[in-house]
Amino acid sequence: MADDRRRKRPTTATGRLFRLTGMTTSIATRVAGHQVKGWFQSDMAKAADREKLLQHIGREVAATLGEMKGAVMKVGQIASQMQDILPREISDQLKVLQNASAPMPFHVIRRQLERELGKPLDTLFADFEETPFAAASIGQVHRATTHDGKDVVVKVQYPAVKESIDSDMKHLRRILRLGSLLKVDEAALDAVFKEIRNQLHEELDYHQEAGNLKHFQAFHKDQPWLVIPQVFEDLSSEKVLTLSQETGIALDQVDDDHGFDQATRNLLGERLFDALGQQIFQLRAVHCDPHPGNFAFRPDGTIVIYDFGAVKRLPPQDADLLRKIVRSALNEQWEQLDELLLELGARKKDTQVNGQFYATWIALLLRAFDDKPYDFGRSELHTDILRQVKRTPLEQMLKFQPSSRSLLIERVVSGHYWTMMKLGVNTAFRPNLEKALDLSREG
Repeated sequence: MADDRRRKRPTTATGRLFRLTGMTTSIATRVAGHQVKGWFQSDMAKAADREKLLQHIGREVAATLGEMKGAVMKVGQIASQMQDILPREISDQLKVLQNASAPMPFHVIRRQLERELGKPLDTLFADFEETPFAAASIGQVHRATTHDGKDVVVKVQYPAVKESIDSDMKHLRRILRLGSLLKVDEAALDAVFKEIRNQLHEELDYHQEAGNLKHFQAFHKDQPWLVIPQVFEDLSSEKVLTLSQETGIALDQVDDDHGFDQATRNLLGERLFDALGQQIFQLRAVHCDPHPGNFAFRPDGTIVIYDFGAVKRLPPQDADLLRKIVRSALNEQWEQLDELLLELGARKKDTQVNGQFYATWIALLLRAFDDKPYDFGRSELHTDILRQVKRTPLEQMLKFQPSSRSLLIERVVSGHYWTMMKLGVNTAFRPNLEKALDLSREG
């Protein structure tokens, strides 16, 4: 079955276009049928049918994007975390895209690699494992050995991905607009999609990623506990990236049985938090793909970070604005916070939000950043947030919208909440947060 799926996966721009057009037509037909049926239904029946429609759309989109890989699958992964844009029924279905992806056949990968590097595979590497140890939305990773005996990992981009970004995203945006499925206005959606599109174009340029790796290595050079792979430039190109093999323990195995006691896990959590704070407020460039597969850990407190394709660069004014937002939240300055969120674009204009709304939500969101230790291993913050969303009148929630200026930073923060949970960190993060806010860019 898996082999059948791989053979059917479109690897050309034309094939992708046909697959996306077919999905769009299918969903449009179903939405139109739902609208006609609604003319003859009660409000209760109409609401029940709409929920079923959204679930079906979510399943169909997730299944198609999962087969196609590339830009649409990557956007689908991001969209699964964006409940403020999509109905819950759709974002829940898209979460399946966060799981491991089936790899491409090796003959496709070999052809891509040899075309990019201009030589036969056995001339390039002394040994090359045909079975990838990781497969994702835009490429897969193989272990290999160079002719001088160095162990490396080789990331190979799937064919036709880069060429199809704009077409893929146009179709996905059209699907999400069908039947008024989105919860934000057109301008906000345009800004969000532009941010994602720009990020994808950067992520698909492995020369750019190689530059990112060197940039972050230089910044973190005085932190030996943070390991970033080295680039093998003569074995790399725009669509192939060869890196030193840096080993570590996967997040789901960081426990007492593998040599990580509570003190070590707390240290790892604090170091990860500090590194992200430095990247946001000092370097103003952030590793913004918090997927667990992009991190590994060692019992001596070392953190290994992989995949620097997704890096968000913050203009000085954006980093300063984020600093002011967090500071006003900590100081319970609700009027100032409201003005700053309007400036960020996260609050809709011509609406009013009272201080009690902010008091309730900020107390909840800052729970993990107290002066007293917070046990992430037993955290129910995520479920408490969902409960608060249900308790909050919809008209209040609709006064807020995603901001393209902070979208990827929010993804980092929410993603690493789950990292802290899986690490079982139990520490007080307020001092670390204060230290991060006091950072200023050097040089």
